Amino acid sequence: MAAKLLIDSFSDQKIFAFYGKMGAGKTTFIQAICRYLGSADNITSPTFALINEYTAADSDPIYHMDFYRIKNLEEVFDLGYEDYIYSGNYCLIEWPEKIESLLPDRFVEVKIETGTDGERYISAQIL
Repeated sequence: MAAKLLIDSFSDQKIFAFYGKMGAGKTTFIQAICRYLGSADNITSPTFALINEYTAADSDPIYHMDFYRIKNLEEVFDLGYEDYIYSGNYCLIEWPEKIESLLPDRFVEVKIETGTDGERYISAQIL
């Protein structure tokens, strides 16, 4: 399972930024990660809410952020973005390119690409 491999490979990291085109599978992959972390919550895209909070098996929150609809960085600060990012809890970020200047110094960049055969190719590295 890719979710297990990702989380276990970067076990000391909590910030994961997911890059990929619309429909690449970012939300689906985040759903799998949340399930691996033990969340029984309904995992949905926070496209309109911008941030969804789920509960992991250890009762810690998991923050799922989607910045696709962000128009400016002020909106991100109004959400209390820093409180989430520096909470020490998992933060799973879709469309991080919209807020790259606000990302912490160290995070896991996860790239999801779609092949011509419909397969998904996932790569990850610490930045």
